Amino acid sequence: MAKTKELSKDTRNKIVDLHQVGKTESAIGKQLGLKKSTVGAIIRKWKTYKTTDNLPRSGAPRKISPRGVKMITRTVSKNPRTTRGDLVNDLQRAGTKVTKPTISNTLRRQGLKSCSARRVPLLKPVHVQARLKFAREHLDDPDEDWENVIWSDETKIELFGKKSTRRVWRTKNAELHPMNTIPTVKHGGGNIMLWGCFSAKGPGRLIRVKERMNGAMYREILSENLLPSARALNMKRGWVFQHDNDPKHTERATKEWLRKKHFKVLEWPSQSPDLNPIENLWRELKVRVAQRQPQNITALEEICMEEW
Repeated sequence: MAKTKELSKDTRNKIVDLHQVGKTESAIGKQLGLKKSTVGAIIRKWKTYKTTDNLPRSGAPRKISPRGVKMITRTVSKNPRTTRGDLVNDLQRAGTKVTKPTISNTLRRQGLKSCSARRVPLLKPVHVQARLKFAREHLDDPDEDWENVIWSDETKIELFGKKSTRRVWRTKNAELHPMNTIPTVKHGGGNIMLWGCFSAKGPGRLIRVKERMNGAMYREILSENLLPSARALNMKRGWVFQHDNDPKHTERATKEWLRKKHFKVLEWPSQSPDLNPIENLWRELKVRVAQRQPQNITALEEICMEEW
């Protein structure tokens, strides 16, 4: 049988008001366009409970006891990568048979939601301290300073394939807790390697790196693309160049080349790609390229340049 629409509070109160002035249930029903039985139920409820508000409903009993809820909540708090299947099996061994959706609903009521684990750089204590030092040193930098930075990086773009994900149970705003993330490390190779740069004013140059990059090649890329990008972006005098601590970037010859060219370089903490806003640009580029579904390396390169 179809569920009837619940009467508004104003309508329920109107029924009681008309009843109190002496109108019959039939007359009230005709005036408000309601069934006599509906009017009678509202009046009886008001006489019994002195209110027309909805009363708490008992509903079906919970499948999982309070003790069981505590058990599975404690389990996922200790190990967020516990699967729903694991929890179903745990409860079954304790004498409670439930389904996976019941597990999800129960944990959601505890403020826990199944989410994809974030991929973050693998950090050692020295990296943590360097990142904290960087953050403190630049905490009060004005927006104008950041607008005068050219951010750069290399990235690889796959022709096919999809990154795997892992789900974790976590509370809101806990996505970056170490227990809820997947550590990643840098690795070379890939179907197409790109170097690019950008600033708050827009994208600079993007080029494909066709060979294995070394220090000499990196300096050649900077020589041919960094200053032209700065000019095209109309950077202010004293602009700052950012790159990470890849060995090619930090070797003595590269540092000396940058010094001779009088480029100001932003001191950068190791293992901190997540601090570089170009990562957002790379993601946007990869999403747009994937949507166009290139079928070969040549098309992949062409689409990357078009989308950039």
